[in-house]
Amino acid sequence: MEKGKSEISAGKTGAVRASFQCVDAIEISLCIEKEGLLFYESVGKRVQDPQVREMFFRLAGEEREHIQILQEKARFLQPVIVSRTRSKEYLQQFIGEELKGKIFPAGKDFSAQNIHSDKQALELGIESEKRSIEMLQGLLEKERKLDVKVIFSHLLVEEKKHLSLLEDLKKQL
Repeated sequence: MEKGKSEISAGKTGAVRASFQCVDAIEISLCIEKEGLLFYESVGKRVQDPQVREMFFRLAGEEREHIQILQEKARFLQPVIVSRTRSKEYLQQFIGEELKGKIFPAGKDFSAQNIHSDKQALELGIESEKRSIEMLQGLLEKERKLDVKVIFSHLLVEEKKHLSLLEDLKKQL
């Protein structure tokens, strides 16, 4: 494989095999965080229970902070990004096929799901965090580069915290 090039190919099981650059890991993480932010803000406006609303807005705030941190890292790497010659085609294909709307439901999807209760909203958040954790664990298992693993590991820890907060709140209700 050429230096500086990402590789994404289907394996025997059809699973995606990814080898990303650090900047790719940041872009993947940004995608997950932005979808999480949209989800938590939108659903937070629809729930009735003040505790659930507060939790969703808290998680939205954390997603916003994570996005800012990731964007700062991306700015730091900007000279590297500009100098790299490989196409973003592989990364965009991965994001489109594996992430968009598959971890956190897209805006129209969670509206269409007719969330009828705060408990349903919490369950949707819990399931979304579980999918995020599963995706990140899969990426970590397949990734060889330490710097990329660090980025995915950091996000994995944050997603596990979010899952725990949502599950604890669900138990309290």
